[in-house]
Amino acid sequence: MKGENRKEKDSLGVRSVPEDAYYGVQTARALENFPVSGLRAHPLFVQAYVFIKKAAAGIHESLSLLDREIARAVISAADEVLSGQLSDQFVVDVFQAGAGTSFNMNVNEVLANRALEILGDEKGNYQRVSPNDHVNKSQSTNDTFPTAMHIAAVLLLRELLPVLSDLSRALREKSEEFSGVIKSGRTHLQDAVPVTLGQEFAAYAKAIEKASEKLQGTEEGLRELPVGGSATGTGLNVPEGYREEMIRRLTDFTGISFRPAEDLREAMQSRSAVTSLSSALRDLAVELTRIANDFRLLSSGPRTGLAEIRLPAVQPGSSIMPGKVNPVMAECLNMICYQVMGHDLVVTLGSQAGQMELNVMMPVMIHNLLSAMEILKNYLPAFTRGCVEGITADPERCRDYFEKSVGLATILNTHIGYLAAAELAKESEETGVSIRELILEKDLLSAEELDQILDPDRITGRENREA
Repeated sequence: MKGENRKEKDSLGVRSVPEDAYYGVQTARALENFPVSGLRAHPLFVQAYVFIKKAAAGIHESLSLLDREIARAVISAADEVLSGQLSDQFVVDVFQAGAGTSFNMNVNEVLANRALEILGDEKGNYQRVSPNDHVNKSQSTNDTFPTAMHIAAVLLLRELLPVLSDLSRALREKSEEFSGVIKSGRTHLQDAVPVTLGQEFAAYAKAIEKASEKLQGTEEGLRELPVGGSATGTGLNVPEGYREEMIRRLTDFTGISFRPAEDLREAMQSRSAVTSLSSALRDLAVELTRIANDFRLLSSGPRTGLAEIRLPAVQPGSSIMPGKVNPVMAECLNMICYQVMGHDLVVTLGSQAGQMELNVMMPVMIHNLLSAMEILKNYLPAFTRGCVEGITADPERCRDYFEKSVGLATILNTHIGYLAAAELAKESEETGVSIRELILEKDLLSAEELDQILDPDRITGRENREA
């Protein structure tokens, strides 16, 4: 009954465990030892770990190394977890014992105790179904934790990539919509030679596409699994054929073509595949925050800023200034990107902290890696719908900046010379008279010649090309 306890024993002694809990004594110790953040493992990481336990039970049954009745009960318990049941039983904090032993035992105990119930026995009767001897058979935290890291990372990556594809699509559509909007380019935040607004957005789309390709490329390393390495990569206590069958079953469960590690020692020592994905996420965040900053600059105003584009108004911008609307979607994206960059730093530091045959920082690494992907996956669809797709341009304001820009002087270099063009730029800046007006006023070029020289398609490189 709720509120009552049962007694469980491990190698350190006896502990009380809530009677209604499916976790056991070692998880109870972890709750005592690590009351840190209240953060729990990502659902996909739980799923990845349970895939391993389900596969192991099936393999041991097929090899006649595990009683069929026990194996079937463990597999049934695993299937229940995979269907979404017992999710509240994975209670170990993400900041926990090194290497993730606490979490591995949390999974082992939940499956063992649920298997006992399925067999009609009481929870905690580990003589019948043992978390260590049966659920964890032929396994170590040291090979299962990094295996689960790779599985979960690929599963979540495959959810993130379509989100990025949708964002790049929206940016491409805006590049086509704005292809005829001529404007002043800017370098050093100063006037530069002209571009089109469409060209700017096409460049944003390309940046996201390249970042996405880089992310996708990291999957190759993640599909190599250290499972079967047991404690140090030597395969101690692992039966013949187990490793290959584990890869086959995990591939079948997930639909992802996993493969065995080329060198189990290296695969358990090094977390380079994880850091490769993390660094690619950081690079994506750098591109995204750069684009968000541009959106904020280009939409600044509406009267005293650039105001070349308008971002959708999604909420009032001030509690005191009526009518104020802020670029909140871009601001939120900035904050998310900064968080992703911070996550990458933790992953990087954790990866270099590996020692000898094991990296004990894996729990904090996988938490930060999956958290980075999760917040990007969750927010980017909202950013695409609520910001990018609703962006509009102010063609008149863009053209006005273009015609008044001292950057036009550069176009005239080959027609009136660098020094003369520089004098015009200086005079335009001092007087506020546009370069076009000064050229006509000084009779340096005819209106027809000037129109031909300043043709938007020619000066933005769009002649016979798309934006």
